[in-house]
Amino acid sequence: MTEILEILRREFVYVSYYFMVQLRQIAGYWALGMVIGSLVSVFAKDAIHNAFDRIRDKKWGLWGVVPASLLGIASPLCMYGTIPIAASFSKHGMRHDWLAAFMMSSVLLNPQLIMYSTALGATALVIRIVSCAVCGIVAGIVVHVFYKDKPFFDFKGFEPRASHDTHPNPFLRFLFNLGRNIKATGLWFLVGVLLSALFQRYVPADKFAALFGEQQNSRYRRRRINL
Repeated sequence: MTEILEILRREFVYVSYYFMVQLRQIAGYWALGMVIGSLVSVFAKDAIHNAFDRIRDKKWGLWGVVPASLLGIASPLCMYGTIPIAASFSKHGMRHDWLAAFMMSSVLLNPQLIMYSTALGATALVIRIVSCAVCGIVAGIVVHVFYKDKPFFDFKGFEPRASHDTHPNPFLRFLFNLGRNIKATGLWFLVGVLLSALFQRYVPADKFAALFGEQQNSRYRRRRINL
């Protein structure tokens, strides 16, 4: 029994060490992402959505999926917020291929996730932004090709939710939004760091990194040594 407790204590120390190291590495990006996400949500969300609504009457044809995808990335809404707002756009006559581009990129990426991605380095950040934009564009193209003359989405039952950002004081409105974001993501952020620490402790570095080739293997080993 004493031996088992000693093993558990030792593993707790190891996992705690990895947890604290990774928490220090990523917590600043998480906090900055919360702040920027709330700033965009409170002060820029309506402008972004209005910009998307204004392109509705543009004669851009299929090319409209490009700005639609980029505006989707700029939107701070998650999937559950994107669908009701897309339903509103559809009700006002927005093309469904543009909607598909907007929704796909909005679900994949937003300003908060962009800030989180900076922790991975400039290359990973650029790859993530470009790949998400491309996914949105491809989604719009697919809808255009296969549903050109008929609607693709059925938004019956989806209506935009009432905004919680209604306080007349802009600063308090921002703080309330920030508090909701922290409440919604804080626990899952810690769980994600814990899972990463467990992975770091119990997944053999060489075997995992070997899946991605020798160059990535060397980088992964150096990262573990630095930790």
